[in-house]
Amino acid sequence: MRVNVVVNGSAEAVDDVWEGESLLYMLRERMGLPGSKNACEQGECGSCTVYLDGLPVCACLVAAGQAEGREVRTVEGLAGGPPGDERLDPVQEAFVETGAVQCGFCTPGLIVQAHDLIERNSAPSDAEIREALAGNLCRCTGYEKILDAVRLAAARKAVTG
Repeated sequence: MRVNVVVNGSAEAVDDVWEGESLLYMLRERMGLPGSKNACEQGECGSCTVYLDGLPVCACLVAAGQAEGREVRTVEGLAGGPPGDERLDPVQEAFVETGAVQCGFCTPGLIVQAHDLIERNSAPSDAEIREALAGNLCRCTGYEKILDAVRLAAARKAVTG
């Protein structure tokens, strides 16, 4: 089947999608967007988190066909500017600056989830940050650097608006 979807602001028609194929598979394997990671395939780890119509979802739990006519934004789509512009989103920059990235497997999902939190709440408390990231698992960092990154990104957003 064909899935017509807007991905990172670009209208796309994805062919040969099979019934039952996940949005994650379609993004990674058919569209060449490897940012969202395939870890648990059960919605338990959060490494595949993307926006679907503005809401964060685990792409491994969404059938590709459910994206028909909808908007998807991946971690690749958070970076701003015209094509070829290398600027990162402030959340992505904060993750790099604080050393919140180690193996990188959980990072895309954490960044999308942190981005969503900061869009909704530009001054989250530590408890709110922990709650927002509770569905994202990391085996490398111990979470402190991740919390530092979210705090930094939120502080910068509070200043810049």
